[in-house]
Amino acid sequence: MAAMDRDPDNDPNDLQGAVDRLMDGLVSDLERLAAIPSVAFPGFPAGPVQEAHDLLVGLLRDVGVERVERIDLPDTAPVIFGEIPPPSPDAPTVLLYSHYDVQPPGDESLWDSPPFEPTPVEGGLRARGIADDKSNVIAHLGMLRAFGGRPPVGVKIVFEGQEEYGSPFDGYPPTDPDRFACDAMVIADLGNLRPGTPTLTTGLRGAAEVTVEVRTLQEPRHSGEFGGAAPDALLTLLKALATLHDVHGDVAVEGLRREEWTGAGYTEDEFRDLAGVTEGLPLLGSGSLGERLWSGPAITVIGVDAPTVEGAASAVVPYARAKLNLRFHPRQDPNEAQDHLVRHLRALRPFGIPLTVTPGDTGPGYEAATGGPAYRAARAALKEAWGSEASYVATGGSIPLVNGLAQAAPNAEVLLFGAQDNLCNLHAPNERVLFSELRATVVAMCAFVREYAADFRKANAS
Repeated sequence: MAAMDRDPDNDPNDLQGAVDRLMDGLVSDLERLAAIPSVAFPGFPAGPVQEAHDLLVGLLRDVGVERVERIDLPDTAPVIFGEIPPPSPDAPTVLLYSHYDVQPPGDESLWDSPPFEPTPVEGGLRARGIADDKSNVIAHLGMLRAFGGRPPVGVKIVFEGQEEYGSPFDGYPPTDPDRFACDAMVIADLGNLRPGTPTLTTGLRGAAEVTVEVRTLQEPRHSGEFGGAAPDALLTLLKALATLHDVHGDVAVEGLRREEWTGAGYTEDEFRDLAGVTEGLPLLGSGSLGERLWSGPAITVIGVDAPTVEGAASAVVPYARAKLNLRFHPRQDPNEAQDHLVRHLRALRPFGIPLTVTPGDTGPGYEAATGGPAYRAARAALKEAWGSEASYVATGGSIPLVNGLAQAAPNAEVLLFGAQDNLCNLHAPNERVLFSELRATVVAMCAFVREYAADFRKANAS
């Protein structure tokens, strides 16, 4: 890939034009990558994941990344690691992260076109994984191309191959801190609050799982003969689950942290459209949407084992089980948050019946420090790319690797932005990416490394 006509480090006014000249090639490579069904879930073939890996290795070498390595860990797809040394001793190093695996397509009958045939939509392209996260992989490549493979910062590239399903890589970076050492990192696995609104995500809620079960009878008993006195396991479970929220729908488990949200957020109409809320129904909880979604807890019943309606017999249910997903404040300790939920459930005796409560997996949240030079450079870069000041948001989703990378490079600033937007249907049918968001993300990444390098040099010179 040829370098741009003029180096944007020396001629920042040409940055937008340089990216425009790259867009046809970037879109073409995005289509090639999105056509590969790189689903790294059990039961899916490993070949397409390897194909996506090989394509990206070739694209990195084409742009001039000489050191490209493969990190192989047990039971996971390969991680691509690349490195470009800093151009001078006073230049910082920036780690760029994204992932090349995708979610399964789900029910393909719900798609307007085959999920792995990139298809034009108004202003963009539709395909599974084209936003999450292949658009951000391409945005990183776009920045490197804009500088002809010689950006004004050192670069470390981490393209993961099994992020969606989860893998041992989440905990790997602290075991190899020299490899991941950097001054700042751009985690490009998300994007803007809405198209055209530059957004920095500064918080990630943590997650924990808990299973609760009830066993009351040796086997089902006739509901006419025994109902009314024989302890019903399903009724007992439902009564327990009903204690998790108050009459407004707010979480009623003591000890779970909740704070006012002061950043940007959705309007209620936007959220209703995004969530697909049935017309006329209320939203759960009280307070701002940011507080309910990002800086406060949420408990969701994600699965129930009980007799199905279609096959139900007229019998008292002897056994029932539910799996709960807890999301909690970014700064709350995951074990502490899970313990609060476990203690709440174990203290219950619905109808005098004890519950069996089993803690499951936990994942920490993350809250970024936003006062350093990388954040100053990022705010300026996003304004240059989108033409308006960046908003701060959080997300209820989790990116466990962020904590692993932050532990490996504890002094590095962590920036989360990218080419997705919250209307892109990630993990849903008809996922799409907008060319305007991809272009602006490439511009923002170029402007960020330019501004950050300049600020870093000034700080070292003073």
